[in-house]
Amino acid sequence: VRLVESGGGSVQAGGSLTLSCEASLDTSSGYYGYYSKGWFRQASGHEREAVAGIDSDGRVEYADSVKGRFTISHDNDKEILSLQMANLKPEDSAMYYCATAPRRLGNLLGATSYAHWGQGTQVTVSS
Repeated sequence: VRLVESGGGSVQAGGSLTLSCEASLDTSSGYYGYYSKGWFRQASGHEREAVAGIDSDGRVEYADSVKGRFTISHDNDKEILSLQMANLKPEDSAMYYCATAPRRLGNLLGATSYAHWGQGTQVTVSS
């Protein structure tokens, strides 16, 4: 399984960015239709934290810090996971990672439950 994130960059506070994660998931990787996909981030010197998750039923979860500002979505035809980020704040600056799991997770924000991870894309928000 290979996950490729894109869309990171540098913006000023209040700006917007959309991250994308492309993944090819099939039965050889253990994916039989059910999945969970999530976005996580890690700022320099900080622990990794959850941002948002979505499963194959369309259920979504958001970290409190991004509710109302970020929107997670999934294009089932193209198998692209997206994260629309609006009203960005300097504290949103981090490396953003997408992750997948071949089942529906009870807690979409639990990083340890995800099986596959991308290499990350950097988001920098200046004040």
